[in-house]
Amino acid sequence: MHIDISPNKQELGRRAATAGAAEIRSAIATSGSANVIVATGASQFDTLDQLIQQPDIDWSKVMFFHLDEYAGMPDTHPASFRRYLKERLVDRLPKAPAAFHYVQAEGDLAAECKRLGALIQQHPIDVAFIGIGENGHLAFNDPPADFKTQEPYIVVKLDDACRRQQHGEGWFKTLEEVPTEAISMSINHILRSRKIICSVPDERKAAAVANCVEGPITPNAPASILQSHHHTTLYLDEPAASRLTKRRN
Repeated sequence: MHIDISPNKQELGRRAATAGAAEIRSAIATSGSANVIVATGASQFDTLDQLIQQPDIDWSKVMFFHLDEYAGMPDTHPASFRRYLKERLVDRLPKAPAAFHYVQAEGDLAAECKRLGALIQQHPIDVAFIGIGENGHLAFNDPPADFKTQEPYIVVKLDDACRRQQHGEGWFKTLEEVPTEAISMSINHILRSRKIICSVPDERKAAAVANCVEGPITPNAPASILQSHHHTTLYLDEPAASRLTKRRN
């Protein structure tokens, strides 16, 4: 894992997007297309904003996969990750992507996991844009995360810390409104990505960052598994990096 520390979240977004765009261009040049995972949440605002501005990418050759979605969440809800991605990424691209495979979590969750799993197994991921939660989660794999399953998508329970984060970021009016279940890409499938771009701004993530970077690899700190992925870069701003004892910028 490489650590890149920026002075602020805007510069973090620029660096993360620039690196990710280079990977997308490389994949298109090598194989004629690129397969990309994108995350949501407040941590991804600047990275996605910068990504859509990157030059010389033929977006019509890019296939996107979605990391997670709340169970029973309609895409009309302000907290819907499908809505987030449509508004913040897809609708702002200069050219429509080859495809965008959203997580549709309003019906049979097991059937949706199977549908998405079959799709993504046919398209090895070139670059994954992800984040880390306040509780150290990757996607919605809250602690203790399942490090063993090989299924690409799984149904997960959301812990109290995760639900408090979603409420605290303003996505829901009350904590009680935050769903308790979701569909999430599994830890092992995230790790199958050739390159991982992990954007983590803000001081509220500092404890999780320190645990995941400098602590042991453990399901109790799900993002610690990124230590085992040799092509991960963790993009931090100064507040998010504030608890690291060893800075590797």
